[in-house]
Amino acid sequence: MKVRRAQSARIGLILFAILWMVVILPASVMAAPYAAFVMDARTGEVLHSRNADTRLHPASLTKMMTLYVVFQAVERGEITMDTKVKVSKKAAAEVPSKLGLRAGSSIKLRYLVRASAVKSANDAATTIAEAISGSEAAFARRMNRTAKSLGMTRTTFKNAHGLTESGHMSTARDMSILGRHLLYDYPQYYNLFSRTSTDAGIKSVNNTNRRMLANYKGADGIKTGYTRAAGFNLVASAERGNERIIATVFGGKSTASRNAKVAELLDLGFRRAPSRAPLRKPQKPGYVPGDEPVIVAGNQDAPKGAGKIIRLSGAVKTSYRPKMRPGSAAPVLVAETPVVPTVLPDDIQTALVAAQTTETTAAAAATAVSAALVPTVRPEARPTQVALTQEPEVVTRVSTSGGRHWGVNVGRYGSRYKAEKVLLQTALAEMSSLDGSLRKVVRRPTGFDANFMGMTRDGADLACRRLQSRNVTCFMIGPKS
Repeated sequence: MKVRRAQSARIGLILFAILWMVVILPASVMAAPYAAFVMDARTGEVLHSRNADTRLHPASLTKMMTLYVVFQAVERGEITMDTKVKVSKKAAAEVPSKLGLRAGSSIKLRYLVRASAVKSANDAATTIAEAISGSEAAFARRMNRTAKSLGMTRTTFKNAHGLTESGHMSTARDMSILGRHLLYDYPQYYNLFSRTSTDAGIKSVNNTNRRMLANYKGADGIKTGYTRAAGFNLVASAERGNERIIATVFGGKSTASRNAKVAELLDLGFRRAPSRAPLRKPQKPGYVPGDEPVIVAGNQDAPKGAGKIIRLSGAVKTSYRPKMRPGSAAPVLVAETPVVPTVLPDDIQTALVAAQTTETTAAAAATAVSAALVPTVRPEARPTQVALTQEPEVVTRVSTSGGRHWGVNVGRYGSRYKAEKVLLQTALAEMSSLDGSLRKVVRRPTGFDANFMGMTRDGADLACRRLQSRNVTCFMIGPKS
């Protein structure tokens, strides 16, 4: 009996050991390490950190850097959002998640950007890399140079999509830094990350982060990521009032548990962050050149960088002054002085307040000056009395772009002078999104509307969002407004 009991005990131990090796041990080994990081986006202050500097698999968080490089390339004129690029066999063969691109087909860059940001499409990311740098390997080298310029000291990229590859690693801190730079360096593109769905050219795609966007108050981005080695990753940003928090999680066990953890971290951030803090935007780095060729967007159908190429080693480094023509007088040289911007972002709000309190004498003076500048009309060319009594609209900038029927209203004022003043101050302080728009004052029964017209719908939406972020009241004007 004792022998049988001993044998039974041994068998039980063996079975337990087998169970441990087959079920429990692999599960613990395969579980992705956890890391978390929370920062105040306004100041960059760290509010929470756990394993934040541990190098882990970023998965599709990688596409945040892919998109950052795209925005930089567009800004530098290397390529445009409307450039058509060909899809290679390598890109078309990428594993899901994917858009479903066919090898040899052409597609506009803007659709690839949307698919990468919203759908997290791997085939779109690879096509982007090949379009900008000629190959994914060259693009990865540019990603690494850009990462260093942003202060991402523990990140190494090997591809543009984030699929698991030896040495392709990042940290929760570095990805939070990247998310902050995306927000402040390229605000005109940040709305991509908050779209629950978008048109990606060949089909409409849904956002992989739509549950978080729908369920957490103030959430407006940024990017999800998942592979078996990485677990469920997410860099999220949310804004409430004057506060904006960025929270990053690596190694979540599921989409639901990851979202719950990120929501918990965002709540922690809003509790710890001061209600008011100075906005200290991160310094936007310049382009860091490398040894790979830069593809020029002249051949819109060129596959994998084929076509015209400019190598950085042969770039012009010195710009010489043109020689004077014979008989020309030498110009008087004036010492160049740095241009200091005279209009600060806060000037918009100051102008609005000033316009409301400006004395009527200022308006009268402006009217007198305007009248003095009007040339005298000859008697034979004098218009009729009806023409003189019509109220003209002030148009100070002309827009000739087709389809630009949208605008932005920045208030209604008691005089034309006040409306013109606000338009001018606003245009100077928000040049990036209002450039090319038409400044127009429209007389209404109750006052004078200050409008920016001649904009596309997306341009008007972006301009109004940027103005609202500076506490300027505005609303979009449609084609029939």
